[in-house]
Amino acid sequence: MATTGEEHAGGLQIHPMDQFVVKPLFGDGPVYWYTPTNVTLWMGIAILALIALLVLSTRRRAIVPSRGQSVAELFYGFIHKMVEDVAGHEGLKFFPYIMTLFMFVFLSNILGLVPMSFTTTSHIAVTAVLALLVFFTVTLVGFYRKGIGFLSMFWVSSAPLVLRPILALIELISYFVRPLSHSIRLGGNLMAGHAVIKVFAGFAGAMGVASVVRVAGRQRSGLRLYHPDLCLSS
Repeated sequence: MATTGEEHAGGLQIHPMDQFVVKPLFGDGPVYWYTPTNVTLWMGIAILALIALLVLSTRRRAIVPSRGQSVAELFYGFIHKMVEDVAGHEGLKFFPYIMTLFMFVFLSNILGLVPMSFTTTSHIAVTAVLALLVFFTVTLVGFYRKGIGFLSMFWVSSAPLVLRPILALIELISYFVRPLSHSIRLGGNLMAGHAVIKVFAGFAGAMGVASVVRVAGRQRSGLRLYHPDLCLSS
């Protein structure tokens, strides 16, 4: 928020990190794990937007689709092709799960661009849960399908025998670090991006107000020059 109060010696004050403060919806007390907060509110709004886009807009399926149905089909086709290209035809059984996660993150990011809103995916608590869901799903499915053979993915058989234990340790560490890196990557990008936008918006607003005040002052001075009676009356 940009302020020009006289109580601040610095003049223009911009606080880009205030938009990430978690606040309870009711009252000003402490925030516990069960407290409804602004994060809870905007996650609920994202879920409602997801339902409106993928369920309500497609309930009347037509050969000539409506605008909402066209948008839903566009997302459906894009994610379906991506899953099939990456995981193959057998991976399509996880398509609903992947599409739900994709659309939730996408809509949360879009809603975060609305003025006075809250970007839920800028908090590590949200992104970490999403990353852990994917991590545990991949791990459990891997052990279910391949058993103990799932661990063979960490053993680089094409490398020299001396380097295989070292590479296996590196692969194991990188595998367990992925949830942390993915959650920090998403949350950090959104937090940094929204902070920069807030700073630019604060400067733009301050410069706009300053220019309007300056132009108004010049116009008032011009009126006094052309109308001496105004100077006498003021």
